[in-house]
Amino acid sequence: MDLASVIGVVLAFGAVLVSATLEHTDLTILFRQYSAFILVFFGTLGATMLCFPLKTFINGFKSGILSVFTEKNYHEREMITTLVSFAEKARREGLLALESEANELDDPFMRKGVQLVIDGRDAEIIRRILETEVSLAQEAGSKAEAVFMNLGGYSPTLGIIGTVLGLMNMLAGLGKGDSSNAAAQIGEATAAAFVATFFGIMFANLLWLPIATKIKERNGQQLLMREIMIEGILAIQAGDNPRLLEEKLLAFIDPRERESAVEEGGAIQGEAGYSASSA
Repeated sequence: MDLASVIGVVLAFGAVLVSATLEHTDLTILFRQYSAFILVFFGTLGATMLCFPLKTFINGFKSGILSVFTEKNYHEREMITTLVSFAEKARREGLLALESEANELDDPFMRKGVQLVIDGRDAEIIRRILETEVSLAQEAGSKAEAVFMNLGGYSPTLGIIGTVLGLMNMLAGLGKGDSSNAAAQIGEATAAAFVATFFGIMFANLLWLPIATKIKERNGQQLLMREIMIEGILAIQAGDNPRLLEEKLLAFIDPRERESAVEEGGAIQGEAGYSASSA
């Protein structure tokens, strides 16, 4: 589980609950107005499904949730370590010597790239194949982000629709009840009407839109990792000097991380090899 996502959800919804308690808000009205929840939640899902083919919606929703709440550690320096060690071994023993290491890689993208090098494919062909893989992965991530952005956009609108329906119901009931208790009835009916707006705004800003932002961040991290892999794999294929390759790949990471790597003696002497399953 991604600890940041779990803590974020707990803090966000917990803050709403604590604030409502401190304000002495009668939260039972939220449970009594289950029709507002049904309208906002399922209406938002329905409106979003209209925007996409069913398969795109299902895949985007499922992959988005998994991406946000599944822990993914992106260790650029460890990956650079592995690529540089591959380059050293390839220069000493030849590209065929990498076959055993390639089979042990957990990341299918990196394993495929190294295997293409071992098979003696042309550098331009390798680049095209790997960049196509990256494009497909980024497109899938963008679709997942779009699904949650639409959920966040329609949720407040459905909340307003629910509030309008509640107000219409309140106004239609004026004069039908006990006039001596009209003020109390209007107050209760108005509060009930705004429950839908509350649900719409809360889901949009505490769930759907933050998830969309997290998916975008994940896509950016994955893209950086893939770019480093592509450059490293092509450098191995070209027979570049391992030290030169290290410097080239370190340019992709944060300057502070880069300085730390240099202080520790460079990626080659630094951390253990990259475990692609962590990405």
